Amino acid sequence: MTSETLTRKALNRALLARQMLLAREGVSALSAVERLVGLQAQQARPPFLGLWSRLSRFERADLRSLIDSRQVVRATLMRCTLHLMSRRDYLAFRPVLQPALSAGMRAVLRDRTRGFELDALLAEARRIFAERPRTFTELRGALLAAFPNADERAMGYVVRTHLPLLSATSPHEWGFRTDAEFALAEDWLGQPLEAGAGLHALVLRYLAAFGPAAARDVQAWSGLTGLAPVLEELRPQLQVFRDERGRELFDLPEAPRPPEDTPIPARFVADFDNLILSHADRTRVIADEHRPVVITRNALVLPTFLVDGFVAGTWKATRTRKITTLTVSPFAPLPAAAKVKLADEGERLARFLHPDAEQLDLCFTA
Repeated sequence: MTSETLTRKALNRALLARQMLLAREGVSALSAVERLVGLQAQQARPPFLGLWSRLSRFERADLRSLIDSRQVVRATLMRCTLHLMSRRDYLAFRPVLQPALSAGMRAVLRDRTRGFELDALLAEARRIFAERPRTFTELRGALLAAFPNADERAMGYVVRTHLPLLSATSPHEWGFRTDAEFALAEDWLGQPLEAGAGLHALVLRYLAAFGPAAARDVQAWSGLTGLAPVLEELRPQLQVFRDERGRELFDLPEAPRPPEDTPIPARFVADFDNLILSHADRTRVIADEHRPVVITRNALVLPTFLVDGFVAGTWKATRTRKITTLTVSPFAPLPAAAKVKLADEGERLARFLHPDAEQLDLCFTA
């Protein structure tokens, strides 16, 4: 049977539908976090912006209450980066992601783990965190006292990728300090992680949030490898497509795949958003020539905006006294109609970020 071919624009519309960016949706913040299979949280603020862009009735307090009640947690997960994930998903999927975390540690540290034994290091770290939540600065100092000849930074990274830890909340406006304290996951949640919740379940959740996709896309999102056999095992329950280059893509049969001429509203996307990071082939949302502008050499992922569904530039918001300035930097000059829509959406964004600002200045750099 010949598989249907999906154009780049059709893949774009499918992705935006899964990501709740075709139209803001009226689901709860917890439901949205689970539908997205987590939110990148390298910095504390972006998940709030990510939900604001996607939900029709989202307030900061909605996510803060989930964080404070430990229904949503912050942990090192996909691609060895910090994510917010629901309590339920974390307990189920943290063990599934351990091979990716271990591989990420080996790729980063290489031979820097010489000088300590992994099991002894993790046992000591567990003992230290069992006393009370600690920052990684505090942890590294305590580990160095126990293993004085070992690489201090390497020990911290081993612990970060191998010991299930969660960021402890703080009174900070976005929920977490820059140098956050961490706690043992089972202590913070009062229950153990699940054993073997299933790699197949994680792949299906990925397809629901980011499909249609190939094995290498799931691998780019998760950090796991060798997922082609998993998709082969799932093939009987999936629908198969091809992209314009002839590559096979898998998807859930009932997942939304809107027509490629579906109109897209102006959207501001948070920094570090998984919309930008979750495929090996990211041309369904950002052109290859624009990626170096958005994903910087020092591993920042800048906030972006969408025009007709594709990343068309970056933005930043700055605050001076009672004035919020929103600077919109397109990759190329924008049509007047697009600027009008972005200005309207940008005003709402500025009010969300700085509700007490008395004045908004909007600046297009091109």
